[in-house]
Amino acid sequence: MKTPARPRSLTLVGAGLAGSLLAILLSRQGWNITVYERRGDPRVSGYESGRSINLALAERGRNALRQAGAHVEAAVMARAVMMRGRMVHLRDGDAPQLQRYGRDDSEVIWSIHRRDLNITLLELAEAAGATVHFHRRLHTVDFDAQQARFIDDRDDTPHDIRFDSLIGADGAGSALRGAMNRRQPLGERTEFLDHSYKELEIPPGPDGAFQIDPNALHIWPRGRFMCIALPNHEGTFTVTVFLPNKGNPGFNTVVSSEQAHALFAREFPDALPLIPDLRADWDAHPPGLLGTLYLERWHSDDKAVLIGDAAHAMVPFHGQGMNCAFEDCVALARHLDVATDLRTAYAAFEVERSPNAWAIQQMALENYVEMRDQVAEPTFLLQRELELALQQRWPTRFVPHYTMVTFLHTPYAVALERTRIQRRILRNATHGLDSLLQIDWSALESEVHAKLPVLEGAH
Repeated sequence: MKTPARPRSLTLVGAGLAGSLLAILLSRQGWNITVYERRGDPRVSGYESGRSINLALAERGRNALRQAGAHVEAAVMARAVMMRGRMVHLRDGDAPQLQRYGRDDSEVIWSIHRRDLNITLLELAEAAGATVHFHRRLHTVDFDAQQARFIDDRDDTPHDIRFDSLIGADGAGSALRGAMNRRQPLGERTEFLDHSYKELEIPPGPDGAFQIDPNALHIWPRGRFMCIALPNHEGTFTVTVFLPNKGNPGFNTVVSSEQAHALFAREFPDALPLIPDLRADWDAHPPGLLGTLYLERWHSDDKAVLIGDAAHAMVPFHGQGMNCAFEDCVALARHLDVATDLRTAYAAFEVERSPNAWAIQQMALENYVEMRDQVAEPTFLLQRELELALQQRWPTRFVPHYTMVTFLHTPYAVALERTRIQRRILRNATHGLDSLLQIDWSALESEVHAKLPVLEGAH
C-alpha cells in the first residue's frame, strides 16, 4: 500500500503584516504553515509594535489582498479611510490646498492603522489553517540539521523545532537574516538617513468626529523638515514629525517638550491646537531611525528566504513598504506553487522582486525631497499641471509617476525608468515658463511618442 505524501510544510518567522498575509496565501495552496512571532498576541496582550508610521494601502496592496480572497480585502477595507491626495498646509496661514493623487475618487489611497490591519490578517491566517505561536523569538538556527531554537522572553524558556525551510518575515531587524548572514554572507548594507521622526496624535473632537479633513494625507512642508498626519477610522490622526538629526530645527536642538511646543507654535501653528498631548508624547518616545536595507542575496539555497522589510526595508516616504511586501507575498506564493523545488522557487522569486524592490527604495528616497521641499514650489506645481495635461492627451503613454506606483500594477523598475524620462520631459518643457499657455504642444507630442511606448494597463 502506497504511503500518502506528507503535507508540504513551511515555517514562517514573524506574524506581522507580510507574515500573516503569506500564511493565508500558502495555507490556501495546501501548505502546512506554522508561524513564530516574538511578540505577544496583540488580541490578548495589547499591541507591541514599537513606533511605526501609519500605513497607506494602495492598489498593489489591495490586489495582493484580493489574491488571498475577496473576504480578506473586504475585512481590511472595513477599517480603512480614503485619502484623495495631499492637503498642503503652508506657513503663511492660507487655507490648505488639496493636491489630488489621481484624476478622481477612483484613484485614491487608503489609510489604515497597523494594529487593526495586523489583527485582521492574523485572524484570517488562523482561519485559513495556519498555526501561530506567540512569544517565540528566533535565537539560533542550524541550517544543516534543519533545527531552530526559539526563546520565550517572558521566562527565557527555549523551544526547539525542526523545519523543512524557513521564510523570514521578521522585519528590518530580522533575526533570520542574521542567522543566514552568519552561514553565508548576504551582502548586507544599511544606509541611514540624516533625518529621524517622532509620532504624535490628533484625537477626535468633542463629538468624536475628525478635527480636520479625514480624506487626505495632511502635510506641512517646511524645506528641510516636515510634519504629516494620516487619518484612522476611529477619528484620530497619526501625526509624524520628520527633522534632521542635526540642525536648527533638528533632533539635537529640539530635545525637550518645551522646545517641541515652540517649534510647533512657530512652524505648524494650525496643527498645535489639535495635539493636546504634544509635550507628553514628545518626552515619551526617542526619535525613530530611517534607513534603507540593501541585500545582494535574499535566500540561502532551499533552506531560507527573506521577504518584505527583512529583505529590503525602505524609508516610508512613498507609502509603499507594505504594498511592496504584499507583492512579495503574492510573488513568492506563485513561485512556490509552480516550481518543482524550493531552491528554484526562492531563486526565481529573488530574480523577479529584487530589481523592483531596489527601484521603490530609490523612489521612496526621492519622494522625501519632493514632500518636504517641492510640493509648495511654483515650478513643481506647473510641472504637475503639465503632467496631468499630458496624461489627459496621451493617457496610455504619459502616465504620471504616482499613478504608475500607486494605482497600477506596473513593476516598480519600469515605473522608475519611465519616471526619469518623464521628469526630464516636464523640466525641459516648462523651463523658463510660468504658464501652460506657452507650451509647444506639437513638439511635446513628438517627444512623448518617441520616448514613451504605450504602457500596459494604462487607460
